[in-house]
Amino acid sequence: MSTDIVGAPRPRPDTPAKVRGATRYLADRPMRGLLHARLVLAQRAHARIVAVDGAAALAVPGVVAVFAAEDLPLKGEGSDRLSRPLARSEVVFAGEPVALVVARTPQAAVDGAELVSVRLQALPSVVDAEAAMVAASPLVRVELAEEGDRTGSMDAQTHAGVGGGGDVSIDAEVLSENVTGRYRYREGDALSALGRSAVTREGTFSTAWIHQGYLEPQACTAWVDADDTLVIETSTQSLFTARSEIAKALGLPQRRVRAIGTPLGGGFGGKWPLFDTLAAAAAWKLRRPVRLAVTRSEDFAAANPGQPLGMTIRISADADGRFTRLGARIVADAGAYEEGSAESLGGVLIAGPYAWPSFDIKAYGVRTNRFGVGAYRAPTAPQTCFALETLIDELAAALHMDPIDLRRRNLVAEGGAMVDGETWTAHGAAEVLDALEASATWRDRASTGAAVAEPDEGVGVALGYWPGATNAAAAACKMSADGSVQVMTGVADMSGVAGGFQAIVADALGVSPDVVQIVTLDSDGAPSSPGSGGSTITYSAGRAIRRAAEEVGKRLLEAAALQLEIAVEDLELFEGTVRPRGTPEKAIPLAKLVRANARAGREPIEGQGRAEVPSLAPSVSGHVVRVRVDRDTGAVTVLADHVVQDVGRVLNAALVEGQQHGAAAQGIGWATMERLVHDGNGQLLTGTFLDYAMPRAEDVGTLATTSVEVPAPDGPLGAKGIGEAPVIAGAAAVANAIAAATGVRMRELPMTRPRVWRALNGDAG
Repeated sequence: MSTDIVGAPRPRPDTPAKVRGATRYLADRPMRGLLHARLVLAQRAHARIVAVDGAAALAVPGVVAVFAAEDLPLKGEGSDRLSRPLARSEVVFAGEPVALVVARTPQAAVDGAELVSVRLQALPSVVDAEAAMVAASPLVRVELAEEGDRTGSMDAQTHAGVGGGGDVSIDAEVLSENVTGRYRYREGDALSALGRSAVTREGTFSTAWIHQGYLEPQACTAWVDADDTLVIETSTQSLFTARSEIAKALGLPQRRVRAIGTPLGGGFGGKWPLFDTLAAAAAWKLRRPVRLAVTRSEDFAAANPGQPLGMTIRISADADGRFTRLGARIVADAGAYEEGSAESLGGVLIAGPYAWPSFDIKAYGVRTNRFGVGAYRAPTAPQTCFALETLIDELAAALHMDPIDLRRRNLVAEGGAMVDGETWTAHGAAEVLDALEASATWRDRASTGAAVAEPDEGVGVALGYWPGATNAAAAACKMSADGSVQVMTGVADMSGVAGGFQAIVADALGVSPDVVQIVTLDSDGAPSSPGSGGSTITYSAGRAIRRAAEEVGKRLLEAAALQLEIAVEDLELFEGTVRPRGTPEKAIPLAKLVRANARAGREPIEGQGRAEVPSLAPSVSGHVVRVRVDRDTGAVTVLADHVVQDVGRVLNAALVEGQQHGAAAQGIGWATMERLVHDGNGQLLTGTFLDYAMPRAEDVGTLATTSVEVPAPDGPLGAKGIGEAPVIAGAAAVANAIAAATGVRMRELPMTRPRVWRALNGDAG
């Protein structure tokens, strides 16, 4: 086998088409007889629906139909957004879809949507999660109370392999029915831990709703095939979830639904199925192809952004810098549709990659009249890391210890327990800290270790981790007569993961990655594949692909053994050939071998790979950041950001570096600018890119990356999932750098100019 494949930097397989502008995203894909759908969005945060009148819209030339919830063939048995894509009797957030206009042209759909009359009767709205918890709080969803529906939040293990369990009986608290999730993790003797403590630091922290910032807004197309199969073409992170949710919502057998994935312009957790059941129901009703491609402003108002957290946290350490106790209370705003809420995951991640002899963590998910909550890269991790790592820096200052030394002293060991009882497997936290310490950005601090020589500049460090998600997966692999290799999967590639797959297969078969083609099939043909999220794809699907490739390799060696009349064990795969060990001059090109095998009528050279749920493979990552703070304006300029991550094994250096660069930019967005803002009545105030700021090239400073490799025992070639971890510690490191520059500790994300200015001038509000 070739030895220079794994780890080499190579372009993404989809790069040429995207650079040329040849990639067709869903909204640009032509289809004969296509109808265009447009959403009608609610203007109030909470209201009874009195009437939806589409008569004026139907009079618009080209308008085919106006649908309210009762007009669609949906079973409506669940309380989630896919089961209820249009509000029924009650609007529960401003921007919730109330009606759907379908027309022959996009402009006719727009004109029709503007004429739909929606009469609403206002109900009390609750937009503050803490207020929504109070027993006397108005209900966020009256409709569910009337139906007796008490659906809890989605299990955090959708996104990660931790966060289950927990003691759900949090004392005898009397809370409102808006509280949809309660988790408690506790261990150890609190009094004993406090008795050993020499220093304690505590704080209350908050973070904002944040949009995933993908390139193209949500879109899906549905139609009914000649065999009465409902087909959905969708820009989704999860092909099989789309199929199963549509089948459930319409009451169809899954064999009657086929899902097709299209190229993604990013997802970051926001492209799980959302509007798919709505487009599918309209197409099923009309028996015509229907496309719903939302505008950017509709995407801001009606999609599923990442959730905000409110956190009160207290940590203690003894005089030697050993952590003694962690106490935390987390309130996760679950929005109006809580199925994506991850409060239990936040309750685990708040502990960081550290050993805590004693801890007591309470986590709540709470409905409010804002959005429906979704995932965003490493859900709850950047928020909890911001709180914990800020206080760890404060402990280090109080103990007169180096911040990295304090963290190193308290790292959890392999075999230790997470707060929910899951076991820590091998991780590279120590190696990450070593690399952060060796970073030029860290070394160049002033001799005090708290700031740099330039006035109003500071360097901060932070450490975070992602536990990883674990899924079973399957894949297929086959050889073609020209010596190329096709890998069949149902994985949605939104981050270039196909480049990693190429390296896995090329290493197994001793071929160039250039001859490895990754083919994403639809749900009828694809092997069972997990959704692209939680850093599970390379780790879980990659294992199945490796096994499928190894099966093909076995078949190649068997075919060559018959042709050369040599024992299988005396053959090897090398640089696109099969050759006898020690006699390379007798090598047979794979293309020639495959053709000869076919002429002989032997079984095709193909392989199937299946992989069960593996053990966790945590990925630890850290940032060291240098900032400059303008005391007159509160502006924070990020001068340098060095990202260090344990990736298990680098499969493609270019892809790994790209993930880390993107994570650095997103972390800076978390830290300094990104937030979705509502007024007191639940109206969105930041519904366009004119109001919602995202980092540009000039905002991220000089970026550097380092990958350390602590192999995952169950990972393909030792690789881990790497997508989530590098973003986690970014905002925390920026906050610590601001403190190093100014002496001021920030408690709220994002740390915007007005907030920093007020903090510098003695007003934390």
